[in-house]
Amino acid sequence: MPLLSKFRLMDPFGLLDRIAGPPARPSEFADLVRDLRFELVPMKSVEAAVIDLPPASRVSVTCSPVKGIAATVELTEKLLADGHDVVPHLAARLVSDPQEVAELARWIRSNGLESIFVIAGDAETAAGPYTGTVEFLRDLLQHDTGLTHIGVTGYPDGHALIDDATLTDALHAKQALLAEAGVGGSVTTQMCFDAARIHGWLATEQARGLTLPVHLGVPGVIDRARLITMGARLGIGPSLRYLRKNRASLTHMLAPGGYDPSELLFDLLKESPDLDIVGLHSFTFNSVADTRDWQAEFAKAAHG
Repeated sequence: MPLLSKFRLMDPFGLLDRIAGPPARPSEFADLVRDLRFELVPMKSVEAAVIDLPPASRVSVTCSPVKGIAATVELTEKLLADGHDVVPHLAARLVSDPQEVAELARWIRSNGLESIFVIAGDAETAAGPYTGTVEFLRDLLQHDTGLTHIGVTGYPDGHALIDDATLTDALHAKQALLAEAGVGGSVTTQMCFDAARIHGWLATEQARGLTLPVHLGVPGVIDRARLITMGARLGIGPSLRYLRKNRASLTHMLAPGGYDPSELLFDLLKESPDLDIVGLHSFTFNSVADTRDWQAEFAKAAHG
């Protein structure tokens, strides 16, 4: 069955017809999808995922407490050698001391990286003095990394261990550090299946002074069982709970073939022309081939 036909079976809402004509903004949708960044997880399945990447892809590499920073470094270097545009994630809680920060800064510069993504990380115990992103970012920015851009995380769905006020304070502190250092930045939203929640969170934070451009974090095209099992491992429990409570989203995820992000993407973008959304970050869970094919078919449908 052609891929587009498969997506029509997965599309009880007639999304492709809405994308292909007014009042949607098809060229803007297609541009965002065309330029999406594929997120890869350094684990066994990543070998096939790397093979499935389109040439010269935009890729991010996660950093987990299980595999550590070394696995992120290794995969980043492989992807760079393959000609991809790579953004490694660096987890503050995995960094042992300021000396390791200096070593990471040298690694960034020696590999010619222009952009990285900083997170606190999910390690239960911090390896050193960096319990959150702000402290790590402050020290990193003291070094000559050559970076022109640093991405940070936004939490529309909240965080299981951190209250919303603390998350907001940290986000604006990171923005201030980047501005002071003269380094560009952006905020990528965590995986969340509730378009209204994402929209409301962005509007609220921007009213509070957030000026960083926004990259929407959206699931890739993924088998429902893989989404649930890997999602639980990677800490998106709140989003999965929302999905179970929301009948329309659950129906969409359980349709033949698995989860297709098109509906969520449309709902986010149709109401958000003023929220400075400039990119997409695709949580592929290493299911790159299906997301790659969806990317191509989405662009084709959007351009009619």
